[in-house]
Amino acid sequence: MIGLVATLAVASILVFFMLQILPGDPAQLILGTGARPDTLLALRHEMGLDQPLLTRFFQWVSGLLSGNLGMSHTYHVPVATLIAERLPVSLPLAIVSLVLAVLLGIPGGLIAAMNKDTWLDRAVRIKTQLLLAIPNFWLAMLLVFIFAITFHWLPAGGFSGWSNGWNAIRSLILPAFALAAPQAAILTRVTRGALLENLEDTYMIAARARGLSQNAAIFRHALPNAMIPVVSIMGLQFSFLLAGTIIIENVFYLPGLGRLIFQAVNQRDLAVVGGASMLLIASVIIVTFLVDLAALAIDPRLRRRS
Repeated sequence: MIGLVATLAVASILVFFMLQILPGDPAQLILGTGARPDTLLALRHEMGLDQPLLTRFFQWVSGLLSGNLGMSHTYHVPVATLIAERLPVSLPLAIVSLVLAVLLGIPGGLIAAMNKDTWLDRAVRIKTQLLLAIPNFWLAMLLVFIFAITFHWLPAGGFSGWSNGWNAIRSLILPAFALAAPQAAILTRVTRGALLENLEDTYMIAARARGLSQNAAIFRHALPNAMIPVVSIMGLQFSFLLAGTIIIENVFYLPGLGRLIFQAVNQRDLAVVGGASMLLIASVIIVTFLVDLAALAIDPRLRRRS
């Protein structure tokens, strides 16, 4: 827990000071080159840019601790409100993507491990290599061309809101597959490697000696043990998927957190960039902490070491 708090503190320092060293005057970029000097001074005062750097930092941190992420100078609403409006798109997208990655990745790794060095194993490894090599934005455009433009099965982009039910779900299918594909490839490789390592362990030989079939020994003993590194990877992947929506949401024009960050960077809305970045960083740290707890619950040997 102390490490979690210390990591969040270091992250807040890095995020704040990295935003301060960005080139250009945020007030000038917002108002344009033709803005009057007194208008620039007024906006800089409103944004707090005329205060000492350390004063601004401590004000920002105190705001984070109290849940006040500041005011967006582009949208003129609290940053927390903007994030709350966008999370209902980004969070379900990340969850669905993780579910798809698990459904595609773990069975693929299991099939490859159970058929080691056969044509099936080679086919799975080639598929994972391709999915890792293809950028997800290019895969997203390919999915749009096939399923939206050619066959008209799914929408090419946009989001009509959760009030529209099935149409909203359909809008997330292609983005979820584009996000899930490389993560599924990673899960396939990790599952295959962990299973092969466990298949060569002595407890598998003992299980076979007790009369268990190969498949029964795999599903009863090898697979649960192989899930320990897989669960760790899944926890990290959820955080990466949440952050990875920045690109995918812009490809599909989804009004989520990723698109909000992209627009805020272009508009130099530092309050939005800082608040959203800290949310993503905090989610990575917290999910990693929860994954460590899950690993301790799964494997009693880790509890004895700690």
